[in-house]
This record gives sequence, C-alpha cells and structure tokens, in this order.
Amino acid sequence: MTANGTAPYVDSEKPEVISVLVADDQEMVRRNLRRILESQGDVRVVGEAVDGVEAIEQARELRPDVVLVDIRMPRKDGLAVARALAGPGVDDPLRVVVITTFDLDEYVYTALRNGACGFLLKRSGPALLVEGIRAAVAGDMLISPQVTVQLLRHLARHGAAGWHGEPLTEREVAVVCLIADAKTNPEIAAELSITPGTVKTHVATIQRKLQARNRVAIAAWAWETGQKVRISG
Repeated sequence: MTANGTAPYVDSEKPEVISVLVADDQEMVRRNLRRILESQGDVRVVGEAVDGVEAIEQARELRPDVVLVDIRMPRKDGLAVARALAGPGVDDPLRVVVITTFDLDEYVYTALRNGACGFLLKRSGPALLVEGIRAAVAGDMLISPQVTVQLLRHLARHGAAGWHGEPLTEREVAVVCLIADAKTNPEIAAELSITPGTVKTHVATIQRKLQARNRVAIAAWAWETGQKVRISG
C-alpha cells in the first residue's frame, strides 16, 4: 500500500525481464552481444564469462534464464558447458543457447545432444539472436536456418530417432509435422485451431511417447519416418 492507503500501480503490460549470462573469450564479442541484448526492453545481461569453467561456475551461482555460450573457448568449450549445465543427468538444468561462427554438423549435433536448446550462427544477425533467447525461455528451440536442414538429415542418416515407442494419434502427428517445420507453440495453436496450452500438452505427450529429449529430436523422428514433412533445401 502507498502512504495514502491506495494500492501501488503495477504495469501489467511491462514484460518480464529475461536474465542472460554471456560466455565468450573475446571481450569485443561479449561487449557486442551485451549491446544487442540490452537494446531490448525485456533482456538483461547479468554476467559475463571468459572461458567454459567460469561460465559453468557463474551459471550455477547466478541461475540466469539463459546461458549464451560460444563453442570455442579456453579450458572448457561450449559443448562441455552445455553438457554440464543442461545435459542428461543434470538435476536442475539451465537453458543453454550455443552460438558459433562454425556450422559444422558435429558441433550442432553434439550441442543439442548435450542439452542445448538453441544453436545460432553469429552471422545470422541480431534479430535471430534475440529471438533465440526468447524461444529458449518459452520452451521452444531455435536453430539458425542455415543449419536446420543439414542437421535433420544428419540425425536421420545416423538413426538418431530410432524410437519404438507408443504410436501417435493423428493430432499428435500433425503437431510433429509443424514442429519439424520450426513452428512455435503459438503458431501451431493457430494452425490447428487449438490453444497454446493444448499444444504444450501434446508436445509433452509426444516427447514421452517417442522418448525424445527436445523438439529437434521430435523433428528428426518426423524426417526419418517421412511424416508428411516438407523441408525446403
């Protein structure tokens, strides 16, 4: 209450601030990433790390909403950071988005297998960087368009899906196809005329049935099984 007994004004339209830890061994890159992110009204950089070990330590201490980490860093690289903070067996995983100059298949594949919820090329530009941060917080996954198709082909070629779980319903297959087309939950909801909450429930069920860790694994299954997926090269 205020001094005159009235309730304080709360701006319900004000967005929640997304906290981000930036990890890159180059000061100029860190400075540029901070500038890009903090130009947004809903993103705040809460820490910077110069190598992988420091990134893990700061992330566990600060518990940011997103850890933005470069692939190539001293002591521990970004892949090791992703595994330590978000990989299989981590009790309370953080959201890790990997950024890199290199679009090598093994980097993308390993990063996502290690629990990363995004893989962005630095040359993709500021808009996609911010979109990747927001997607991670929303529970979605964003991969730079330059590497999406080659990633899915790599996963399918190496049998990364390889699941023999419960069969999917017709509606679940429709959701899978839209996930494979890189649609977000709100976009899937609009496409299928259902609520985002219902989409979220479908995604959770699909992950359980396919034993898939994330949306990319679901997309890989769709590619491998040919579930009406159309991906342009």
